[in-house]
Amino acid sequence: MIMAGRVSVDGQVVRRFGARVDPEKSEIRVDDMLVATAPDLLYFALNKPRGVVSTMWDPEGRPTLADYSGQTEERLFHVGRLDTETEGLILLTNDGELANRLTHPRYKVKKTYIAKVPGPVPREVIREVRSGIELEDGFVKVDSFRVVDNMEPKALVEIQLHEGRKHIVRRLLDAVGHPVSDLARTQVGPIDLNALKPGTMRALTAKEVSELYSAAGM
Repeated sequence: MIMAGRVSVDGQVVRRFGARVDPEKSEIRVDDMLVATAPDLLYFALNKPRGVVSTMWDPEGRPTLADYSGQTEERLFHVGRLDTETEGLILLTNDGELANRLTHPRYKVKKTYIAKVPGPVPREVIREVRSGIELEDGFVKVDSFRVVDNMEPKALVEIQLHEGRKHIVRRLLDAVGHPVSDLARTQVGPIDLNALKPGTMRALTAKEVSELYSAAGM
């Protein structure tokens, strides 16, 4: 990769084999994708079960993310939140800059959800959601919306958006007459649940971290 000119350090293409860098201070990129090199930065994907609060501690004693994230010396932060009755993918990290970019609407990192709603969902509702919905706290424009399974009495719909207003998916679908009975987040940017079982966590690969950096404009 060095011979091919694909590696850069602090903006300069590396041509010399054996060049030394400080991984805690230098910005290393391969094919212009930032490489995670700081040894103290941690990145995890957790499949949050229903009934778990999206915090690391709860004054009411309810199950929290800390009950599933194991023990680490570094304090982990959750990237965004899922309401207690929503299950699915939530990222945990101690990389504050990445966490901020992944949650801020400015960087337009898409989150994907699967919702179970009353079915069938008529075509006019699909068009209405795709064109945008006015809620009590402002206009919502989804990135994509499609029907996965349009059966009766329940249908499955997939919705993608890059903002994280409270209960946004539930309020959006309720506004078009299709209230959500079950909701799961399946993807954040390039990271998806794959075969991750509810209540389990895994470390992200170096490639996945680099893809997250790219999605967040880093």
